[in-house]
Parts: sequence; C-alpha cells; structure tokens
Amino acid sequence: MCQLLGMNCNVPTDICFSFEGFCARGGKTDDHKDGWGIAFFEGLGCRVFLDDSHSSTSPVAALVRQYPIKSMNVIAHIRKATVGPVGLENCHPFKRELWGRYWVFAHNGDVPTLAADPTGIYRPVGQTDSERAFCLMLNAIRQRFPDRKPPIADLYAVLREVNAEIAQHGIFNYLLSDGEHFFAHCSTKLCYIVRQAPFAAAHLIDEDLTVDFQELTTPSDRVAVIATTSLTDNEVWTPIHPGELLVFQDGTPLLALS
Repeated sequence: MCQLLGMNCNVPTDICFSFEGFCARGGKTDDHKDGWGIAFFEGLGCRVFLDDSHSSTSPVAALVRQYPIKSMNVIAHIRKATVGPVGLENCHPFKRELWGRYWVFAHNGDVPTLAADPTGIYRPVGQTDSERAFCLMLNAIRQRFPDRKPPIADLYAVLREVNAEIAQHGIFNYLLSDGEHFFAHCSTKLCYIVRQAPFAAAHLIDEDLTVDFQELTTPSDRVAVIATTSLTDNEVWTPIHPGELLVFQDGTPLLALS
C-alpha cells in the first residue's frame, strides 16, 4: 500500500526531519516507487510538489528535504500504484478549491468499485480511485453546505457519513486539510504522535538520523505528526483505531469529536 505523512502544528514548522525518513520508504527501505507528492499550506496559499519517480532518488524530493518550508499543515504521500498507471496526474496529494479555500487530500488503500459522480462539480483528472473518492467527498460536502464552511462538528458529521459509504468499497485511510483543520481517517492503519514540551531527541527508523527537538523549539510549540506507520523508534506513537476519524487543530487532536 501507499504511505501517508501529515503534520499539524500551532506554529509554522518545517517537516524536514520526518520527510527525510519518509522519503526513504519510496524505493530505499520499502518498495513504494510509483511517485510521491507533498503539499504545504501557507496562509491561504498552498505549495504542492509532485513527481512520478522514486522519492528516495527524486531531485524534487531532495529540494524539499533541503528547503525548510515552514507550515502549520502538511500532507505527503508515497504511491504504490494499484488503480491507474504511473503518471504525474495520478500522484497524491490532490488539490481542489471549496468555499474559497484550498483542500488537499491523500489516500492509502483501494476502493476500486467506487463509481465516479459524472454530475458533480468536482471531477477526477487522473485515473485513480483515490482522486475519484476525493471528488465524491467534496461533491457531497458542497451539496450539504453550498455557501460556507459549517461549524466543525457539522462538517465532521458529514465526513463520517461519507467515509462510511466510501469505505464499503475497500480500504480508505486518508489525510485531508483545508489549512485550518486537519482530518485523519483510519480504515486499517494510521498512527500519530504529538510533540510538545518537554521536548526530547527522536531517532528515525528509516535513516540513521537523530534530532533533539529541545534545541529547535520553544516551550509553547506543539506539533502533531501523522503517518501510516511510526517514523521513529524511540517515541510512543498512538494508533488510530479502524473506523476512527480524528480532527487536529493547532497540533492537538480534538478527541471529543471522535
């Protein structure tokens, strides 16, 4: 399956450390070789980098690893193609506009029997079941809330309904964000960690690299990192239970909504 990586923070933060280990899974420590992508929210803007080559050897990935882009919401994905050929149009994350904001989505799993909605505003560009699911989600949300973003509890309830419908067609692990809230849905495998004071050192599983976050942070910083599997071997990661949808904001999971 594909690999997911997300970050949600209370202050703009770079993802270089986590992305270093994550990229190794694209052809070096794992066999996900069919493209990758990463999206950074910056205010109302969103930078997206995509490449249909191995993330472990991609010059674009090397640029991202060396360029400390600071963001409060980041979504990254490494692809192992199952539905749709290898190609730039099939690389995650996918981006669309809703309510005057960019929405970014990345999926891990397969929902091959999910049919496209030919009447909706949002339509896939590529051939993946993942982009098809994203468009269906946005069409359903926009139909329910056509004019503006609703209170988060109302949006959460609709997402839960849509998740249940799509998950009937297969495995539906995903990350979704509009730059304000960050959603993580687990169908089979997803976990997270919240780093906050007192900060400590962390060591990557996929690369022999250690960073002492105490040297790089302030006591008020808070960073949530979400991944398919844990990225470090000396920290405790919290598994997200199958069927659970978490909402993160400012580095905190809003567990009251789960």
